[in-house]
Amino acid sequence: MTVSESVSKPHRVVVIGTGAVGSTTAYTLLLHKRMSELVFIDANHNKALGEALDMNHGLPFVGGVKLWAGDYSDCKDADIIIIAAGSNQRPGETRIDLLNRNSAIFEDIISNITKYNNSGILLIATNPVDILSYVSWKKSGWPSNRVIGSGTLLDSARFRYLIGKEKGIDPRSIHAHIIGEHGDSELPVWSLSNIAGAPLDFEEDKQNEIFENTKNAAYEIINAKGSTSYAIALALDRIVAAILQNEHAVLNVSSLLEDYHGISDVYLGVPAIVGRDGIQAKLPIPMNEHEEQLLRASAQKLKDQIAQLDI
Repeated sequence: MTVSESVSKPHRVVVIGTGAVGSTTAYTLLLHKRMSELVFIDANHNKALGEALDMNHGLPFVGGVKLWAGDYSDCKDADIIIIAAGSNQRPGETRIDLLNRNSAIFEDIISNITKYNNSGILLIATNPVDILSYVSWKKSGWPSNRVIGSGTLLDSARFRYLIGKEKGIDPRSIHAHIIGEHGDSELPVWSLSNIAGAPLDFEEDKQNEIFENTKNAAYEIINAKGSTSYAIALALDRIVAAILQNEHAVLNVSSLLEDYHGISDVYLGVPAIVGRDGIQAKLPIPMNEHEEQLLRASAQKLKDQIAQLDI
């Protein structure tokens, strides 16, 4: 074996779109040294150059990462390609309202990626993330396990934070799930929510308050500062770590469902095992009848939207 062969292949992550989510995600990945190579791609190349230069100036403090502003040819050796490009969600606008504008943008992005890479993992962050994950899967022709959306991972984190705040307990010790659409039809799985196995004892009014605050958190942030960035960046960083370190971690990401509680041919956020090959399995968590009805309604809502697209 030659010296070059004995050296492990560098991990490359490409971030497409250097707006608030893309640049914050890149910075989070840099701080955690998730990869050895980090590439920025943006339709506004000067913006990508600026982000890369700014972060390069921090390398004396963190080291260990080579990063640059590139083009789609740099996707060739990428392990993970994060897509955070697209139109921003506007104040008062639902995620579904973004659909027509962003699906056209994605068609162009996916065609450029697949010119150079057919073996990596697509990680979708742009909203509406479940539909754009489905569009990316269809347009790329890649196996569905290698096309992942950020799903309800962030929603579940918000849910756990609010429960922990109410209980005075570290949110990392709260076991609770938001599943379905990353958006208005998402649902809380209260029947499984617990702290160290002990079920939560909230009254119905408190449950409704916590869930409404969870569901509307993004709108509150967008109205206050224009966009969300920090928590979604941490969620994407968590997914990247699970993939590159082959963790077999259970994360509520958006994946293609096939006969999941009777739901098929749609991307939704559900607990899934995530490792080096992307989605390794979906966990069919038990739900009560009401929760199952809400999940099916969430799936149908997205299917109706997808039916309007030319894919």
